[in-house]
Amino acid sequence: MRTMSAQNITESHNQQESTSGVNPKKFLLWLFIVAIIMLFAAFTSGYIVRRAEGNWMKFPLPTSMWINTIIILISSIPMIWAYRSAKQNELSKVKTGLIVTFILGLLFMGGQMVTFYDLVEMGVYFSGSNVAGSFLIIIAFAHAIHIIAGLIWLLIVLAQAFHGKVNSNNILNINLCNTYWHFIGILWVYLILFFYIYR
Repeated sequence: MRTMSAQNITESHNQQESTSGVNPKKFLLWLFIVAIIMLFAAFTSGYIVRRAEGNWMKFPLPTSMWINTIIILISSIPMIWAYRSAKQNELSKVKTGLIVTFILGLLFMGGQMVTFYDLVEMGVYFSGSNVAGSFLIIIAFAHAIHIIAGLIWLLIVLAQAFHGKVNSNNILNINLCNTYWHFIGILWVYLILFFYIYR
């Protein structure tokens, strides 16, 4: 009985994906993304409804939130670079791109901790008597959890890269990680614009 090489198996899998439709892992990721969208849509809808009822504290957004937005947007650049490098089998660039993305993700998380501190200094905190602040903190915290998930995924892909398992014949995981990372970045941009408009 003949055995297929790993490359032939991968090529066969890629051909099957292109002819049979979306890869199951991609489908699951998009289902997860839709679930996240619905979650934050519920959060922001509840925010708008409660705000319309009155007794709503208005406050400016901390500067740190805008700085964090710039950081998360910049982090998409090395992520794209890593993904494109993987398609071209440039492993050293893949590692560099993933490491830079991970560091920027950590900076974003550190910036969010500064934001929570700034909010407390402004008198905005989680409290039953401070509904506006409670909504903002819950939504920002929920987003931070998804950032942490992205950071863990980055570490997994980075470990695969160091073992030579990220290349043009094994592109799926970094492709999915790339999609997820850009999504949570776009989600944050939506959230900060939402908070700015509906303060």
